Amino acid sequence: MPLINVILVLIVVGVLLWLVNRYIPMDHKIKSILNGVVVIAVVLWLLNIFGLFHSLSNIHIGG
Repeated sequence: MPLINVILVLIVVGVLLWLVNRYIPMDHKIKSILNGVVVIAVVLWLLNIFGLFHSLSNIHIGG
């Protein structure tokens, strides 16, 4: 995926999240959870795009 497409997707997701936070009335706790879920989803998507998500699955913690 070209870098310009990644940047455009990040801008669109950011604007959509801003619109939801700005214009849809929700409790502060629900907005925080929504923001957290979106940020985690975007980070996982970026890791997958750059090929780091697969290498993270090979790391074993503990026994």
